[in-house]
Amino acid sequence: MQPPPLNDKPQPPAPNECCESGCAPCVWDIYRTELQKWEQAQQAPQSTTPQPAT
Repeated sequence: MQPPPLNDKPQPPAPNECCESGCAPCVWDIYRTELQKWEQAQQAPQSTTPQPAT
């Protein structure tokens, strides 16, 4: 699973992507990690471009 750009919320794995054999890492583990990164990025202050002096 490719990590999405930070502004795109990760999508959960499709039903056929998990083989349920206990892989490490599982596609669900990767999804949860990417979702946490996305949530943190949403809460982080956005970088701003300097405003021109008036």
